[in-house]
Amino acid sequence: MMKKFKFAAFAFFLMCSQFILAQNSVSGVVSDNTGTPLPGVSIIVQGTTRGTTADFDGQYSIDNVTPTDELIFSYIGMTRQIISIGSATTLNVTLLESSEALDEVVVVAYGKQSRRTVTGAIATVDADEIASLPVANAEQALQGRAAGVSVVNSGPPGSSPQVLIRGLGTFGNNSPLYVIDGVIVGNLSGISPSDIENVSILKDASTTALYGARGSNGVVLVTTKSGKKGKGILNFSTYSGAQVVSNRYDLMNTTQYLQFAANNNVFPDRPAELFQNNTDWQDAIFKVGFIQDYKLDYSKGTENTTQFFSAEYLKQEGTIINTGFDRYSFRANSSFTSGKLKFGQTMSVSLSKSRGEQSGGGRTLITHAVNSVPFLPVFNPNNRGGFQGPDNVGDSQNAENPVRIQTLPTFSNNNFSLIGSLYGEYDIIEGLKFRTQIGLDYFTGRNSTFIPIFSDDPSNTHAQDYASYNAGVSFGQGLVFTNSLNYQKTFAEKHNLEFLALAEKTENIDSGFGGSARNLVTDELQQFGPDSQTIASGNSKTTRLGYLARLNYNYDTKYIFSASVRTDASSRFGENNRWGTFPAVSLGWVISEEDFFGDDSSVNNLKLRSSYGITGNDAIGDYQYAATLVGGFEYPVGGSIAPGFTENGGSNPDLKWEEITTLNLGLDVGFLNNKFTASLEYFKNRSDDLLVSLPTPLSSGSHAGNITSNVGSVETKGFEAILGYNDNEGDFTWSANFNIGSSSNEVIVLGVDEIPRNRLQDAAVNVTNIQVGESIDHFYGYVSDGIYQTQAEVDAVFSGNLGQTDVQPGDIRYKDINGDGNITADDRVVLADPLPDFTYGLNLSANYKNFDASLFVTGVQGVDVYNTIRYDLEGGARRVFNGSPALLNSWTPGNSTTTTPRFGGSTENFAVSDRFIEDGSYARLKNISLGYTLNSEVLNGYLSKLRLYASAQNLFTITDYNGLDPELTSGVDYGRYPQPKSFLFGVQLSF
Repeated sequence: MMKKFKFAAFAFFLMCSQFILAQNSVSGVVSDNTGTPLPGVSIIVQGTTRGTTADFDGQYSIDNVTPTDELIFSYIGMTRQIISIGSATTLNVTLLESSEALDEVVVVAYGKQSRRTVTGAIATVDADEIASLPVANAEQALQGRAAGVSVVNSGPPGSSPQVLIRGLGTFGNNSPLYVIDGVIVGNLSGISPSDIENVSILKDASTTALYGARGSNGVVLVTTKSGKKGKGILNFSTYSGAQVVSNRYDLMNTTQYLQFAANNNVFPDRPAELFQNNTDWQDAIFKVGFIQDYKLDYSKGTENTTQFFSAEYLKQEGTIINTGFDRYSFRANSSFTSGKLKFGQTMSVSLSKSRGEQSGGGRTLITHAVNSVPFLPVFNPNNRGGFQGPDNVGDSQNAENPVRIQTLPTFSNNNFSLIGSLYGEYDIIEGLKFRTQIGLDYFTGRNSTFIPIFSDDPSNTHAQDYASYNAGVSFGQGLVFTNSLNYQKTFAEKHNLEFLALAEKTENIDSGFGGSARNLVTDELQQFGPDSQTIASGNSKTTRLGYLARLNYNYDTKYIFSASVRTDASSRFGENNRWGTFPAVSLGWVISEEDFFGDDSSVNNLKLRSSYGITGNDAIGDYQYAATLVGGFEYPVGGSIAPGFTENGGSNPDLKWEEITTLNLGLDVGFLNNKFTASLEYFKNRSDDLLVSLPTPLSSGSHAGNITSNVGSVETKGFEAILGYNDNEGDFTWSANFNIGSSSNEVIVLGVDEIPRNRLQDAAVNVTNIQVGESIDHFYGYVSDGIYQTQAEVDAVFSGNLGQTDVQPGDIRYKDINGDGNITADDRVVLADPLPDFTYGLNLSANYKNFDASLFVTGVQGVDVYNTIRYDLEGGARRVFNGSPALLNSWTPGNSTTTTPRFGGSTENFAVSDRFIEDGSYARLKNISLGYTLNSEVLNGYLSKLRLYASAQNLFTITDYNGLDPELTSGVDYGRYPQPKSFLFGVQLSF
């Protein structure tokens, strides 16, 4: 009896325990890694069919669970999580995007496409990568992020960098086409980088031919942020910091300069006390520049509407005095759905003010700073304007006071930009959608410069005896009107078909007005004075009309085919060749989908891709097919002088499109659940009918003597690779992504013997050249061979011209390449190439619990630079001015072992040669950052996110280049504005 009682009591206890356990419940909120709630997340009790879904605010609740139960959280595009309940009654869960989801959809021309079915060459950069590098211009954030994309940053704050996709393919404009939310724009300066959701870079013909007329240099597609479904999220972020340029050129001090001048029989006529000065002109123009940014955005969405609003203020001081950039930007994106109809808008407004670098005599501030003598002070209150400059040959009259050049004028450049679109979509029948969109890129600009009366010295060597004022207003408007039909259908569950038909018209209008005047009476009025008044205006209009048809087909996402044809007309060509047709085709084979791989294969993705197509280019000036008129001439008419016009170049009614034929081969690999990924590309482009301005016969009577013709051909080829590793498991997660790209080009046809480019002002010669058989803009000049030590050495080289007296011992010896016993232009050869052999980028990121860290390295290899500043400092000394201490070691009969030629020697010493060509390769730590995010428990519900971070940009650069910055746009260093080191601290909040 007792045993039965014990058994019954034990059974009753178990029943009660299970009843007690079954009464537990668990609830919480499911969100993504940004803190945004995720509605519709599936939550299932492991091993059962019991569960629920998260509501509109990401909240969920499940009853009748036990501490031993496990919950499965799953959501499309997110990594599934399994969490034990334990004793918790509240479980807030953050779901991360799965590795497959990150590549699930990419933005392509006029739509989106599954990454698995993409057969063209497309690189993507997402919002996190852009946000990790605080920059003023979105193009700057692309540097090092995509293989085959070269981004060169230079110039003062607010400057747009040079962007090249797969190198140079034309003699003219090589900039890519920029498209923001379907609106074609000139660059990305009109939007805030923090408003960008993602960037797709289209690199081959199968992707760029869809833009036909304008896709030859590649396409940068930008998608801005939009509202997300869920409750409203308010984000605020700010950062501030300092920027500095620490590099300096090694220059002579006052004692060294006076010795150098005396060595060359020059004695500055100045009071002795002035020689006690030792002015550092480089420190006088460089400063610490402070930067600050404030950003506020709000996102909200329902099942039928989404809204996104943002506002930002950026203030960036330059590291050169009186330079800087200020920008206010605003954005509003929204969408609305009602049954079969969806419509929406995007709008970005930007107001900016920039203060750029001024120039004196066509030279940069750095050039003036390194040539200025150290015994002169920066300021002199006794001089009109308050600055001091040289007034005799001993003062280095070639240099102007750089501080006066930059700070005395009052100047500014104010710009307004509006980029927006309105669109509507209607589902006609299942799978068939009509879309119409009109886009606007509108901008205005106003610039002005006022220079008061000044005199830097009593002899008026550098002076202006009048106040000058010039101002200009520019206006531009680009309209894009696009209508399309898109049909998508799956047949027999495996045949996936998409067809796009599109018509598009673009219209660009540019106009400007400017004037200048002088005031001889007063410099108190910053207005047009009554003297020397001039005005000028201009206007141009470009219209394009295009039609596109595209077919995408894949069988079971295994065998992929895509074909397109676009035909465009451009008003930049005459009626004979106004239309151009641009076809493209691509194939893909997803080998990993074949049965022989098996279900347990570690290879998740193995895809072969190939594409072939033609794109076009009309990036020339307007009306070049016609003979325009130019004024400014005077003719005798009826015994008096009358103004007249003449033909400005010849007409060419047969002018037509540049055409670029592109072959692209690619291989994509992903294995171990896409933990390891790789993508390899090979491309070969042939550019034909390149537009070149050729000289016309003098007998034609043309004033300009030039006519634009289709005569050039260039071949460009290269290789690209992207390698990635992603570890998203555990408390410590990390990823590494490396990309590398090479590009080389060769001129096949030119139409003329050569086209010299990049002129040196002081030497009046060109540094780079274009000619058949060589790369575009290669360095072309003489090969140096030491210094002549004796007259016998001079006569041995000039055996065919023994009577010459210009070249003497102590001058640079050049090689007589053609062996004719003389040094002439025929002895010039190709010296180097300013284009890099390859560019690369390495991005490392890691997270441990609440800590995050990232490191980004970018660089170029095999690039050559012509250092014109070093030319001034060491080899360009034709008269006394400041420079390198190496000038103290100039050649003399008693100092013949030096490598520095004699002072004031032969004009050949200043010829373009290999003397000042340097290796400009570099590896730069572009960004390093460390952040900490406080979790929601610590914030007690007041905030959903609080992240603190610190970062440094351009912290160090590994290079053998002797200039201030090896990052140059043309391969020629004229003393360009160097990139600063930046040290920033930031805060990110979410409410």
